[in-house]
Amino acid sequence: MVTVKHKRCPGNWREASGGYALSLRARRRAEINIPPELPDILKQFTKAAIRTQPHDVLQWSAGYFSALSKGEPLPVKDRIEMPVATQKTDTGLTPGLLKVLHKQLSPKGRVSMIELEKKWKHLCLPVEQLRALLQLDNFGDEVEWLKVLALGCSILGGSLMTSVKYACEILTTDPEGGPARIPFDTFSFIYTYLASIDGEMPDYKVEAFLSALKGQAECKGDQVGVSDFFVPSKKA
Repeated sequence: MVTVKHKRCPGNWREASGGYALSLRARRRAEINIPPELPDILKQFTKAAIRTQPHDVLQWSAGYFSALSKGEPLPVKDRIEMPVATQKTDTGLTPGLLKVLHKQLSPKGRVSMIELEKKWKHLCLPVEQLRALLQLDNFGDEVEWLKVLALGCSILGGSLMTSVKYACEILTTDPEGGPARIPFDTFSFIYTYLASIDGEMPDYKVEAFLSALKGQAECKGDQVGVSDFFVPSKKA
């Protein structure tokens, strides 16, 4: 009988192949360059998405990174919003979203319809709602932002007084929960404009109301706060 002896491979072949595999993996890891700013960008993006709660994350993300790359105000809410109790139906628009639009568009004063619609879409708001809102006035290719803001407040508020209350809360530089003061001239412009759109209040009543309010404002640095004109309705 012939005995066949199997040749053994060198004892260190496993170690050698294992070392090669480790070296290959290390080289591959070294080739992957992670930009140092990426983790913070993703962290801020995630926090913004949670705070804003967009209906369409992909659509909102496009607006977020577009604004970020151009150094423009981001489409991000200041905080998570609770549902607005005065809204009878889900309009899509909320005070927080209207405030975001104000931050993005107010520096220009007048904005084109194209830009307004683009910013509106980035916040995942229904375009039909914007078009219905703009039909309340005779706007051309450009719109005066403060008028659009006022009309947005009228959607949220329903009544004239509640609408200007929302305007004060969006435009104020006071901290949240404060008196929500705005310049009297700004208040007067919004109140007069919404009263004219509504068409139910005679001009003399508008003038009388503003005249009385101006007397109060002059004692407060020409500022009007919510408590100067708004009395919350008592619950039954």
